[in-house]
Order: sequence, then C-alpha cells, then structure tokens
Amino acid sequence: MHLVSPGVGLGLGGLLGAWVLLYPLALVLVPFLLFWQRLPLLLGFLLVLGRGLLFPVPEPPYGLRIEGTFTVREGFTEWQGHRLRLRRFPPLEDGVYHLRGYLAPPEPRRNPGGFDERAWLLAQGVKGVFHVERAQLLSPLPNPRAPLRERLAAGLSPPTKEVLEGLVLGEKLGLEEAYSLFQRAGLAHLLAVSGLHVGFLVGSALLLPLGRWRYLLALGLLPLYLFLAGPSPSLVRASLMAGLSLLGLFLGLGAAGVVQALGVALFLQLLLRPEALLSLGFQLSYLAVLGLALVLPSLKLPPGFRGYLLGGLAASLAVQAFLAPLLLHRFHFLPLLAPLSNLLALPLAALLVPLGFLKLLLGGALAFPVEPLAQALLALAEQASQAPLLWWGEISPWGFALYYLGLLPPLLALHRVLPWRKALLLATLPVLASLAAGLPKPLDLWLLDVGQGDALLARMGRAEVLVDGGRPWQGERVVRALRALGVEALEVVVATHPDADHYGGLLKVVEEVPVGLALLSPAFPKDHPLVRALEAKGVATLYPGAGTEIRVGKGWLRVLWPAFLSGDDNWDGLALLLEFGPARALLLADLPKEVEARLSVEALEVLKVSHHGSRTGTSEALLARTRPGIALIGVGRNPYGHPHPEVLGRLEAHGAKVYRTDRMGAVRVSFGYAW
Repeated sequence: MHLVSPGVGLGLGGLLGAWVLLYPLALVLVPFLLFWQRLPLLLGFLLVLGRGLLFPVPEPPYGLRIEGTFTVREGFTEWQGHRLRLRRFPPLEDGVYHLRGYLAPPEPRRNPGGFDERAWLLAQGVKGVFHVERAQLLSPLPNPRAPLRERLAAGLSPPTKEVLEGLVLGEKLGLEEAYSLFQRAGLAHLLAVSGLHVGFLVGSALLLPLGRWRYLLALGLLPLYLFLAGPSPSLVRASLMAGLSLLGLFLGLGAAGVVQALGVALFLQLLLRPEALLSLGFQLSYLAVLGLALVLPSLKLPPGFRGYLLGGLAASLAVQAFLAPLLLHRFHFLPLLAPLSNLLALPLAALLVPLGFLKLLLGGALAFPVEPLAQALLALAEQASQAPLLWWGEISPWGFALYYLGLLPPLLALHRVLPWRKALLLATLPVLASLAAGLPKPLDLWLLDVGQGDALLARMGRAEVLVDGGRPWQGERVVRALRALGVEALEVVVATHPDADHYGGLLKVVEEVPVGLALLSPAFPKDHPLVRALEAKGVATLYPGAGTEIRVGKGWLRVLWPAFLSGDDNWDGLALLLEFGPARALLLADLPKEVEARLSVEALEVLKVSHHGSRTGTSEALLARTRPGIALIGVGRNPYGHPHPEVLGRLEAHGAKVYRTDRMGAVRVSFGYAW
C-alpha cells in the first residue's frame, strides 16, 4: 500500500485546504503533515485554499424583495449570479415561472439531530433561500430524461419501480417507506448511485471486443450516466476514479492504484467546490472506499466460493468499520447485521443494476426478470430491517478522534507494521479513554424548538424526563432530538395539560421510545388519544396533584400544582419543580398568574415562562419571589403576540437572561455532571 505518493498528497492537501476554509483552526495540522507528503500536499492545500478564498460562494442580499421570470429546476433557480433554493408549499414543478418573494439565509440546525439546511445548501454552493409568496407558471420544462425513466418503469409494479429507480438512478422520490426499510437493514447505500453502479456500467462496456477502444467507450459512458442520474457526490467520486484508470489504460499507462486515484479524485472534487466537504454523501463515499482500499489488499483469501463469501463479508465489515461513527452521529442507529444482509443483497444488486441499464434501452421487454429480483431485494430489506440496532447519540469531535485512533493500530497490524498483540494493546487505550469520558452523566435541561409549543428534556444523571412534546407534527423532531442526545428510554413522560401544542408530539414519542412512567394532568379525559396510546404500550400512568414527589436519577421531580381541579385546562395544568442537585427549574406549563400566586416556591435558577410568554402569566410577584437567572420561552411564529413585551420587560427588570426558541433554536441549560 503506497500511502506516500503525489495522488495521496494532493488529496490530503486539498482536504486540509477545504477544512481550513470551513474551520480555520485546522491550520495547525498543516506543518505536521508536510513532513509526510511535502510538495504534493502543499500544492493541493494552496490550490484548494486559494480557490475558496478567491472564489467563495456569493452571499445574496438577505431581506431583499425580488420579482421576475425564473427557471426552476429541482427546487433551485438562478438570480444575478446566485443559485437559490426555493421555499414554497407545495413545491414548484420544473418550469418557467413569474415569481415574487424575498431572500433569506438558510436555516441552521434548530435541534439536536435536526436538519442543518445551511450546511446542506452550502455543500451545493448555495447561500440563499428564495421564499416564494406568489408563483405563476408560464411554461413547463421538458425533461430529457423522462423517456428513459418511463422505459425503466415499464411493466413493473409500483414498489419494484421505485426500488429500481433508486437502484439505477438514485431517485428516492416516492421511496419514503422502502428507503426507511433499506436504512434499518443497512442497505441504503444501494439506493445511492456510486462506485458499485459505475463498476457495473464500466465492466459491461469492457466486455465488448473492441480492443483498446473499449476503454474510451467506457470513459464516454461516465458523463452520460452523470447526466441521467445527477451529479451526486458519490457518483462524481466514482466517475473521477474510474475515468483516471480508463484514461491510463487507453494511453497505455496502466490503471491508477485505488488509493492514488482516490486522492486525485478528492483533490479535483474539492478544487471544483471546497464546500462539498460538508456533504454527508461526500463523506460516506470517500470513507467507504478508503476502508476497502486499506483493508482488502492486505487479506489472503482462499480461492473459490469460500473466498468469495469471506471477501464479501470482509468488504462489508471494512466499510462498516470506517463509516460506523459517522452513521451513528447522523442517523443515531447502526444495523448490527448489516454485513450479513449486504452479503445477501449484493448478488441481487449485481443482477438488477446491469438489467436496469438494459431496461433503460429496452423498456418493458425486461420487466419479467427484473420484477421478481426487485421483489426479492425488497423482501430481504424488510426482513433485515427487523434485526437488532445499535442506538447511539451524536458524537463529539473528540469521540471521532478517539474512534479512528483506536482503528489505526489494527490497520497497521493488517499491513504487518505492528505485531497484533501490541496493536490490540494500543487500540484499548482510546477505548478506555472513551469509556472514562462517558462515565459522568449530564445534568441539564433542554428546551427543544417545536415552534409554538413546549417540549423540555431534563437529563438527571442516568435518567431522563420529557415534559410535553409540541404539536403532533413535531413528534418526529422530538424523537430525533432524543436519539441525538443518546436517550434510549425515558424514565418519565409528562403531559402538563391536554392542549395540542403540549401533548401532540408525545404520541410519536410513546410510539418510538420506551417509557417507564407517564404523568398526566388530571384534566386529561380517560378516552384521550394520549391515554389510549399509553395504555396500548402498557405504560403506567398517574394523574398527580400538588405534593407528588418522584426520585429520578440524581434529581427530584416535584409537582406543585394542581391543588384542586377547576375544570379549566390551563388552570389544571401541572406545575413542576425539577431539582438537579442544588439547582432548581420551575416549569409553569400555561398556568395563569392567579395560580402562580398559590405556588410554594422560592429562589431558583431557571424558569420556564408560562404560556409561551403570554401576559396572563409570569407575574411581577412570582419573579420577585423566585429571582430566576435564566428564563426559557418555547415559542414560534404565532398570531397571539407571544412573548408579550410586558413579560419581556418584567424579565429584563429582574435580571433574567431570556432564551427563546424562535430566535435561538433549542436551548441547553447545563448544571454540571453526576457520577
């Protein structure tokens, strides 16, 4: 394995250049790596860094209102040199439109585990979002790829049509349910066109008896496939690597080595767009090929069918080993039987992909062999999706560093640089450091961004409490946040009162996350949807009143209200006092100031403001009595004027720092750690 070469140096230098553009502190790594790769690394670094500094992605004038004729393709348009993402519901089909609206920056990530629109768009060279207020279609745009796609779908049932479109073209529209199955089975990479698909395409062309010209034919097929499937990062990477080898073979120079071709492709892709480094597809693609390139050549496999099985299993394990922390960080689960399911699925994909290419030309004539093969792949994904999953939260930069440091010694042993005994001993050091870092458990309170609603997660040292969950459509967002924060189960779920902006998202939470105990306001009727959902899951449910106390992890949950029932949902909501050791947080649901006056509570650190900042709560008397240092407001766009200026004025007068989700996204208040 030749890791010191011009191709590797260029790729590593380009990677560092792109990294420095995004995270300037990475500049400290350059002097250390220059001793390893020297001139090629310096050249790659300077070229990519210079490209990014001299030709950055332009930033449009945010807030500007614009109107005119625009060409819309796949949700994007162009305006005065800016590529813009369109935001409108329902989304606009491809066409020429007269549009009116305004420009705004992309949204950053609002919650743990949430979608980072800003990073996603920047990876595609976009820094602006066009919020469309009015759209008039002038003319539709013809889709030159439509006839080919129609031939691909001809004669197939809807489920297999969608799978084949994903498998051959990387098209995921309409694949929502099936894609989830493939993800949970560890087979989602089959639906992202990449090296596997390029290998089948190039391999088919190389079988033709055309001598050296077959290399040129295969090279010509690559841009055609890029046009048909779209220039995804993984497909661009695979096409660049294949193109380098095909060009070398045509010129009589021989095929490029995998690691060298990978380095050159990395450099070229980052030179074209340094921000592509932020793309998840880009990261997964390069890490997967790097794993294969570093592991497989060092293995001595037996000949025949046994060698094929062992090689397939080793390839899947190598890919999983390199991708595991990134997959866990982004999706928060890892299918434990993915190597086995890939071993079974790859032969089906090996038949379906070339058949799909032929079907693009022959249409319904190939439906008969394709249909049962696609059905078999779907059935395999469905069965494999039932296998156990490893759940994990988001991983810190130190966590990534420790993981790959632990992976390095076994790799060195595979290449006979280190003896296995020493390699395993060295690998245990990062593992032990990671375990030690995970021993203290956080004591903190998260106010999640669920728009106009409440959802608070209290982590109380080895036990978690979720208070409310926003409206029903926010449930998936809350579940993703729980997964990202490493919450595998909830000790207690609390629904403070039966307003939809408080209990709605809990329906999805109860469906997806194990719950030990549910506390519901006595205002909930016994036939309420949330009550029925809890009963269906066998969750013990209490309707507590003032004086209820529950020990949770290293803290306490105390119910301060209701002392009696009034028949009003807001009046009968639960007032909670959470104690994180010496620190205390008061959660007021939507309680009015008349109830606040009856609460027996003194000085505290955190106050969850009543009713999203409505003027009916958070009274002067309460603030004088509790003197909170931090005030949390769960609020989104609303017609009620929340939070009210009077409330904000009272909080400011009492010295409370106000944190609100509509402006800041999710807010974390840390109280330290517990052993």
